[in-house]
Amino acid sequence: MKVAVVGVTGLVGTVMLKVLEEFEYNTIELLPVASARSIGKPVTYFGKSYPVISIENAIAKRPDIALFSAGSAISLEYAPKFAEIGTFVIDNSSAWRMNPEVPLVVPEINVSTISKNTKIIANPNCSTIQMVMALAPLHWKYGIERVVVSTYQSVSGTGIDAIRQLDDETAGRSADKVYPHQIHRNLFPHGGNFNADGYTTEEHKLVDETRKILSAPDMRITATVVRVPVTAGHSEAVNIEFKRDFELAEVRNLLSEFSGVEVLDQPENNLYPMPLLSEHKNETFVGRIRRDFSNPNSLNLWIVADNLRKGAATNAVQIMNYLVEQKIV
Repeated sequence: MKVAVVGVTGLVGTVMLKVLEEFEYNTIELLPVASARSIGKPVTYFGKSYPVISIENAIAKRPDIALFSAGSAISLEYAPKFAEIGTFVIDNSSAWRMNPEVPLVVPEINVSTISKNTKIIANPNCSTIQMVMALAPLHWKYGIERVVVSTYQSVSGTGIDAIRQLDDETAGRSADKVYPHQIHRNLFPHGGNFNADGYTTEEHKLVDETRKILSAPDMRITATVVRVPVTAGHSEAVNIEFKRDFELAEVRNLLSEFSGVEVLDQPENNLYPMPLLSEHKNETFVGRIRRDFSNPNSLNLWIVADNLRKGAATNAVQIMNYLVEQKIV
């Protein structure tokens, strides 16, 4: 099986290779793809060196699967070209997520939306993935009326240049600014670009993508995205109002039994999800599970996940794994 990784030298592309190794895809023919300045550079996979090739070269080799993490512009231009030759494209950008003809997939929730004719599959936004991992089992049981989410997103969600800005500022060095403000010892309520309605593009993603994944077009959702001086791992404070009442013990049980979710909820022992605990892990961690006494049938959750793993690379490889296991590819 031939697998192209488009954007292989980027943050997510690098993690994709690690996750592919962890899933023991040691017999694939890897086609590492990056921009022109990286062509010919070596990429190591299972101890073997592969030269980076151009995206046109990868298309000519007709891969079975292409994992994309190279930005929306590249995905819009090249994903259809791969699809035309029969390649299954799993795209990590925002390019195809809200296209009604393209499934937006979190495998634990809605993998059934994929078929043999699904040549382009969208990977959701990192902050959306971890939230719906906790929302899905609760929505299926109690029915969600409304969600209020505030995110605390790490700088790796912006890319390697944002990590450099944080590192330089922390060390007291002159920093090239990716953000409009200092991020060291600071935070700001700004993720993505501001729209005319006052919300950012990142906030709209949380609303629109959650509704699509959960097949709940009328679900009431509001979001505030905050960037914090953390290198990796996104955190979310989520308030959920249900149609039906719940018992906390059952909520904990539903979350604990849901594949890919790990409950860390022992505040008396100072045990709760944190970015440091989630880093380099594939699970979504949920804690601070408590009833909201200010509103009927309402619950508070604290959700944390590695945004480069389950929020991006791991979710994409899990989709690929489904295609392989179901003999779709």
